[in-house]
Amino acid sequence: MNRFLFAVMALAVGMASAHAELEPIRYNAEELVEMAVLGKIAPPILRESVYRVEADGRVRMHPGTGSITYNFRTGDTAVNMAGNHVEPAVSLYNLGSDNSRTSGENRALNALSTIGNRVTVLNGNSEGATGWVIGKHGGVEHLMVDFPADVYDGLAIGNEMQIRTVGAGMELANVQGVKVMNTSPALIAAFNDAGAGVTADGALRVGVSHHVPAKIMGSGLGRDHAYTGDYDIQFFDKNVVEEYGLETLRFGDIVAIIDADTSYGRIYLGGAMTIGVVSHGRSESAGHGPGVTTLFTSTIGNIEPFIDPEANLARLLGIRDDVSFDR
Repeated sequence: MNRFLFAVMALAVGMASAHAELEPIRYNAEELVEMAVLGKIAPPILRESVYRVEADGRVRMHPGTGSITYNFRTGDTAVNMAGNHVEPAVSLYNLGSDNSRTSGENRALNALSTIGNRVTVLNGNSEGATGWVIGKHGGVEHLMVDFPADVYDGLAIGNEMQIRTVGAGMELANVQGVKVMNTSPALIAAFNDAGAGVTADGALRVGVSHHVPAKIMGSGLGRDHAYTGDYDIQFFDKNVVEEYGLETLRFGDIVAIIDADTSYGRIYLGGAMTIGVVSHGRSESAGHGPGVTTLFTSTIGNIEPFIDPEANLARLLGIRDDVSFDR
């Protein structure tokens, strides 16, 4: 099926779903624990060799992970940039008592934080400013956060931020066979407001900007959980990229990965479904590409995604209103 027909059919399904009788997504709200975690703005990282060998043999030097990324934030392209694994907005870590990315403190920062949690700047010229958690990046073990545009000039590498985490331990109350992770109550409320919900037969319906086939998912496979980090959409098959319109992916896009189960790690499984958020940018390194952090997953495929071009954190969380989502 060509990309145009795929998009038309998917949009038609989505429009039909918008008129269906849906129950709001419910979860164990009274059981959730709110807990503070601390992060610092991480410096940018380059390897000992500044070059990256790309899948076609080219060798390049590009900006990569970490730092404050001023011009690629939630809602901006995750594809069209001269970068490798660029993290949008602001990257946080907590090296902890053993000065390591594998410290318990950094694990807590990454695992307990959920997409949509509130972030507060604790020091520096932007002290008191608040923002949102927008993504997680495995390997480097960074947490990405975004702020209103006028906050950025007051930020500096090393600034401390506190996150009021809530959402870890969330379980859906009115959906069977769907596991939720990395998702805050604020994001659930935003999904409900944007037309998501639960069908009469108990399936989770949620708007997504793109469908992604699991056959092109790469780096991040092999972990035994998906509560931190992400896994990457490979862009090396140009026909697949075109068919699914993946060149229009943006940071913060909500996407459906077809035939993917991330309940206890990340695997290919026919009939399964994973919903995630695009959390870092493209890479030409073998096995890599834009990264996706899991939000919902169902081994039995009890998730019904519908196409919504504005299914992006910029709109859902009110981070930005200056982005057009013409795809």
